[in-house]
Amino acid sequence: MTEDPLKPQHYRSRHLAHFLMLRAPANSPERLTQSISNARVDLNPHQVDAAMFAFRSPLSKGAILADEVGLGKTIEAGIVISQRWAERRRRILLIVPATLRRQWQAELDEKFFLKSRILETLTFNRLSRSGVRNPFDTRDEVVVCSYHFAVSKAEEVKRIGWDLIVMDEAHRLRNVYRTQNKMARAIRDATAHAPKLLLTATPLQNSLLELYGLANVVDPHVFGDFDSFRERFARETASPHAMRELKARLTKLCTRTLRKQVLEYIRFTRRVPVTQEFFPTDEEQRLYDNVTAYLQRETLVALPSSQRTLMTLVLRKLLASSTFAVAGTLRGLIRRLETLERKGETLPGGELLDDGFSNDFESLDDIEDEWAEPDPRKNGRPEINRVLLGEELALLREYADLAEGIQNNAKGEALLVALNEAFTKARELGAARKAVVFTESRRTQQYLLELLNADGYRGKVVLFNGTNTDKESREIYEKWSVRNGPSRSGSRSADLRAALIEEFRNNAEVLIATESAAEGVNLQFCSLVVNYDLPWNPQRVEQRIGRCHRYGQKHDVVVVNFLNRKNEADQRVFELLSEKFKLFSGVFGASDEVLGAVESGVDIERRIARVYQECRRSEDIQAAFDTLQRELEEDISGRLADTRKTLLDNFDEDVISRLKLHENETRANLTDHAAKLLDLMKLELPEADFHPDEPRFTHDGTDYHLDWREAERLSAVFLRRDHPLASSAIERAADRSLPVAALTLDYTNHPGIISALDPLQRSGTSGWLSVSKLTVESAETEEHLVLSGLTDSGEALDEELLGRMIPLIADKPGLEPLSITPPEVLTDLTTERVKSRLFGIEERRSAYFDEEVEKLDAWSDDLKDGLERELKELEKEIKAAKKISRAAASLQEKLTVQRQIKAAESKRNRKRRELYNAQDAIDVRRDELISGVESQLEQSESLETLFTVRWSLT
Repeated sequence: MTEDPLKPQHYRSRHLAHFLMLRAPANSPERLTQSISNARVDLNPHQVDAAMFAFRSPLSKGAILADEVGLGKTIEAGIVISQRWAERRRRILLIVPATLRRQWQAELDEKFFLKSRILETLTFNRLSRSGVRNPFDTRDEVVVCSYHFAVSKAEEVKRIGWDLIVMDEAHRLRNVYRTQNKMARAIRDATAHAPKLLLTATPLQNSLLELYGLANVVDPHVFGDFDSFRERFARETASPHAMRELKARLTKLCTRTLRKQVLEYIRFTRRVPVTQEFFPTDEEQRLYDNVTAYLQRETLVALPSSQRTLMTLVLRKLLASSTFAVAGTLRGLIRRLETLERKGETLPGGELLDDGFSNDFESLDDIEDEWAEPDPRKNGRPEINRVLLGEELALLREYADLAEGIQNNAKGEALLVALNEAFTKARELGAARKAVVFTESRRTQQYLLELLNADGYRGKVVLFNGTNTDKESREIYEKWSVRNGPSRSGSRSADLRAALIEEFRNNAEVLIATESAAEGVNLQFCSLVVNYDLPWNPQRVEQRIGRCHRYGQKHDVVVVNFLNRKNEADQRVFELLSEKFKLFSGVFGASDEVLGAVESGVDIERRIARVYQECRRSEDIQAAFDTLQRELEEDISGRLADTRKTLLDNFDEDVISRLKLHENETRANLTDHAAKLLDLMKLELPEADFHPDEPRFTHDGTDYHLDWREAERLSAVFLRRDHPLASSAIERAADRSLPVAALTLDYTNHPGIISALDPLQRSGTSGWLSVSKLTVESAETEEHLVLSGLTDSGEALDEELLGRMIPLIADKPGLEPLSITPPEVLTDLTTERVKSRLFGIEERRSAYFDEEVEKLDAWSDDLKDGLERELKELEKEIKAAKKISRAAASLQEKLTVQRQIKAAESKRNRKRRELYNAQDAIDVRRDELISGVESQLEQSESLETLFTVRWSLT
C-alpha cells in the first residue's frame, strides 16, 4: 500500500495509535483496558477487581482467585491471560481437570479471540515425531493440558520459561504438604519457576494447613516451613495477633468474593427442591441386607486391609445406585477370590482396582489418597484362611446371582415419574425441557439409558462419563467433526466432550452424567438437576448443582433427589444434606462458609460410612446420626467458620467502594478507548462509510461495529483493538515519521466548549506542542505519553488541555515541514514532566520493594522461630528429667535419669550450635533473595519524540 502524502490528520493518528498501544503500570486500571476491550464478555466489577489483584505488583509470584462457584473465575483468568498476550508475553500454560480442557479452549477462543492448543499423549507424541523438541514450547498458542498430563511431562514443563501458568480447580493442590500427595508435589516442583494464577472456590475446607499448601504452590516465601506454620497459625490456641498476621499475609496473595456480595449487579435464580420417594422391592431389599451383612463381617478376604474402608464405601455407594452396579462389582470380587484360591497367596491391593471398581466408580481416583490406610503387607503377605475364603466366595456368588436376577429397580421406575413431574415444573417456570441426571456408576448410567430409551426418550439421551466409548457417543462425535471441520484443540477426548455437551444443548433432553460432568462443565442452559445417586460429600453435591445453578442461569433450578423410604440411614443422610447444609433450596444453596466449616467433604463421608458400617439396629442408626448432626452444628458454628470469615471473606465498605471505583474507572477507560479507536479508524480509513450516530462503519463491503453485543445483533464484525483491520491501521499510524510542521487548530467549528481555549482564541495566540513517549524498563515495562506545550509568550499549558487540543488539528491541504527548531524551553518543559513521571514510578518501585522485603523478613523469622522451638522443647525435656531425678527413690533410677539428662544436654548444645549456623544460612538466603528483587527493579528509561508542531488557533 502506497503511503499518502503528509497530512495534518497523520499527527492526530500517531497520537491516537500510541495511546491505544500504551503499556500501563501494574496497579493501574488502564492496565486491563487493552485486554477487556478485546474481549467479548459482560464484565462485573468483582471480575475487574480480581484481575487487577492479579497484577497488583510486578514482583508478585502469583495470586489465588477464590470467588465462590459461578462468579466467573474463568473470565477473571481470561482477562489476565489476554493482558499477558497483549504485552507479548505469550508463553502461557493452563493446567485444568481433563474434562475442562475443551471448555477452556472454547472460552479463550470465543470470548478473548486467543488461539490455544490442547496437549495430551497423542498430540504430544505426534509433535515429537515431527521433530518438535518440546511440544510445550510454543509462542503463538496458549497451551492447555490436564493435571495428570502435566505430571507425566513434568520435566518438559519445567524447561519452559513460562510467562504465566493458570491452574483451575486448584483446591486439588491444597494438600501438597502431605508427602503422599505425589501429584500436587510434582505440579508444584515443575512450575516453581513461573508466575501462577490459582483458581478455586474452596481454598479452605478442612484446616488452615490447606492455605499453607496453596500459598506454597504460588510462592514458597510467603510462609516459612510447614512445622512453623502449623505451630504459629494452625493450633487451636493460636492468638488473635497470629490470626491478624496470617490475614495480612493472605490479603496480598488471595482475593475472594461471595455470591451474596454481588447481588447489586448480578441476579441469581432460586433452587427448587423436589423429593422423589421410592420403596425397594423385596428382592432389592434382600440384596441390600445381605451385602450390608457381608460388609460388616469382621474379616473380609476379598478386601485388603489397606483399602477396606475405601472399598466398603464404594460398595455401599454402588449398592445404593443400582442392582446392575453392585452385580458387576460382586463379580469382580468373585474373580479376585478365585485367583486367591488358585494362587494361595494375597495379591497386591492395586489389583483390586482392575476388578470393576475404578472402571465403574469414576470418583475413586480423587478420593483414594485421602482414604488410604497403612498396609500391613509391607512386612510380608499374610497367609490365606482357605475356610474363610470358601465361605466368602459362596456368599458372593449367591449375592451376585441375586443381583443379576433383578431386572427392574424401584428407583429407576421412580426416575421416570420424577422426570415427567420435573419437566412439567420446568415448563411452568419457562425453562427448556432439559435435565442432567447424575449417577456415581457407569453401569447404572447404562441401565438408565436403556430404561429411558424404552420409555420414549430414544434419541433424546446423551451419556457423559470419563471415556464415552459407547456407540452413540462416537456417532455424536463424528457428526460434530463433520460440522466443525479439523480439530482446533488437537485433542480428540476434549473435542468428544465438547460434542456431547453441544448435542445435549441443541438436540437432546437428558444428559446422564457421572462425576466427570460435576467439575467445571457449564450447563446453565439446563435448569433441572437430578441426583439419581446422592453423594455423601456435600462438596460434590454442591459442585453438581453448581453446573446449572450459576451465573448466566435464567430460570429457577429444580433439584430432584431420591429417598429410599425403607432405609433409615439414607433418610438421615438426605436430612443432613438438605437441612444442615441447605444444598437444595434458596438462592445460594450451601455457602462456602458452611461447606468449608465442616472438616472436609471426605471427612463427612468417613463419618457417615462409619454409621453404616457399625450400626445394625434402628435406634443405633438414629442415635449415631443425632450425634453426627450435633458435631456438625458445632463445626459449622465453631472457630474454623469464624476463621474463614476473618481470613478470606474480607468484604467491608472499603471493598464495596473500591469495586464501584473500579467499575466506574473501567467503564470510563473502555469508553475512551473505543472512542479513540473509532477516531483512528475514521482518520485511517477515509474511504469507509461511517454511521453518524453509532460506532459502526462499512469497509470493503463488510460491516464493523465496536460494541460486540451490537455486532452480534446486527451480524456485523466486532472491531476490537487486535482485529487485523484495526491492528494494521494502528501500526501504520504509529510507525509514521512526522516532521516538525505548522498546524491549524480549528476551535471555531468544534461542537463543544473548552473554556481554557477561549482567551487564547480571542487573543489569536499561537505556540508549540510536543508529544513524546516515555518507556521505563524495570520489573515491568510501562509507557507514558508526555505532552508538552506553550504559547509564544512562554505560558506552559497543562497536559489535559493539550490532549483536548490535538483533536482540533484541521485537515487542510498543502502541509509543509518547518525548517525552524523548536524553542529550548519546550525541551526543558518535556524534561520537567518526564522527571515528574519518573518520581511517581520511583515511589511505586519503592513500595513494591518494601512489600517484598517485608515478606522475606517474615519468611526468615518463621524459619528461625521453628529452629528455636526445637531448642525450647529440649529445654523442657531436660527440666522434666531433672524433676524426675530428684523424685527417684533409688540411686540406680537417679543414675539412669542423669544419663538421659546428659544425652539431652549434649543434644541441646549441638542444636544450639546448629541453630546459630542455620540462622546465619537463613540470613544469607534472605539477602540473596533481596538482591534478586533489587536486580529485578533495576531501571532504564528512553524517550521518543512522536512529533512536534507549531500551532495556531482559529
